[in-house]
Amino acid sequence: MIAVAESRLDAIRNAFPREGLFAEKNWLLSSNPFPIGKKFVGELEQLGHRLFVFQRACNQLYQLSVKGKQPEWIARYLDAGKPKELIEFSRRKEIRDDLPRVIRPDLILTENGHIIAEVDSVPGGIGLTAWLNQTYSAFDNDIIGGPDGMLDGFRSVLPEGGDVVISQEAATYRPEMEWIAARLKDRHREFDWRVVAAENYDPQNGRGVYRFFELFDLPNIPKIQNTLRVNAEGRITITPPIKPYLEEKMWFALFWMQPLREFWRRELGEKYFIKLQEAIPYSWLLDPTPLPQHAVIPRLEIHDWREAAKFSQKDRDLLLKVSGFSPLGWGSRGIALGADLPHAEWERRIDNALSSFESSPTIMQRFHKGRLFEHQYWDTNSGELKTMKGRVRLCPYYFVEQDRVKLRGALATIAPADKKFLHGMRDAILVPSRIEETFRSPSKDSHPEN
Repeated sequence: MIAVAESRLDAIRNAFPREGLFAEKNWLLSSNPFPIGKKFVGELEQLGHRLFVFQRACNQLYQLSVKGKQPEWIARYLDAGKPKELIEFSRRKEIRDDLPRVIRPDLILTENGHIIAEVDSVPGGIGLTAWLNQTYSAFDNDIIGGPDGMLDGFRSVLPEGGDVVISQEAATYRPEMEWIAARLKDRHREFDWRVVAAENYDPQNGRGVYRFFELFDLPNIPKIQNTLRVNAEGRITITPPIKPYLEEKMWFALFWMQPLREFWRRELGEKYFIKLQEAIPYSWLLDPTPLPQHAVIPRLEIHDWREAAKFSQKDRDLLLKVSGFSPLGWGSRGIALGADLPHAEWERRIDNALSSFESSPTIMQRFHKGRLFEHQYWDTNSGELKTMKGRVRLCPYYFVEQDRVKLRGALATIAPADKKFLHGMRDAILVPSRIEETFRSPSKDSHPEN
């Protein structure tokens, strides 16, 4: 077994692109992909379509709110802190029905199944997962998506070539996108895929654009107005679309709001509504608006958010997350776990969230602890194979291909057990996922929170 593992590790190292995949980023190597049972793979495939329907419903709800056919406070929440010009652009009829072509949820695997920590609007890891799938498929025929799934998926986004426009803020991910563009050019010589800097990008008529920058970064992109104008005129397509309201974490809070319950049931359908209740953690929007004297905040049973600041440590298994349109809304930068904070810092964070609500809304979310898994990796310090006991963030990559949603790969990040926020890091294992007859997770079903 050791000889097989070392042989695989040599193959992985030899396949590594000379230019790397993440700028100045490393991870722990493992010869073993992460195993997922067939039943769970089936659930993952269904989840992709549910999230597509959810995003479509979000898009519709915002537009109905703007038109006065749903409560006006929905659009007001989602537009908070955004420039007027960007809000107006996002409402243009030319892009009214446009939705993201890539959907990537962050799933935390728990004792009871899994929960969706968030859905990434501009996901990294597309090129990395494509490379991992291709590399591990050389010695494993059961990798989810196979050797070419991620490449085929990304090609569906820009089928006749196009430009991956990436900002300096997102430059860490440029090498992986250059790798995937080069592989697509190798396979389809008649088309051209380029990775170009957003800061000096000049769009070309008829050429598709994959946007690899956050919308809060627009002031740092000098020529962006020309790109937006050409998009509005229909001369280029941009995905993900320029719709900042779709990129807010507060959608999970809106999903759980009682006044919107019938909208979600109707637009999602009863089955999808119940299934998403099982996966979306209960979330609240930290709106400082005073409540009537007889009212309380659901499930917390408090009348004022400042009462949450007095929660004991054991009652603070709650996350604070900057909702979006902020550098703090990207990655784990704007996330804090109440149970890990001193009482004074927890109180300060809540006060800050309430005072900054009009410019940068924050949500509160139930924290679900990941289940522990064991996974083998190569320890470079000792030069030997070791076993990590860690928690797993699973990132399935879905591509919307002609109204079909296809699972093309699943990146597993196995982080040390003491890490609360599961993301790519130097001391985490990053591997693709494979289909197995049995899965190490319990077979218990998740239960809805209501």
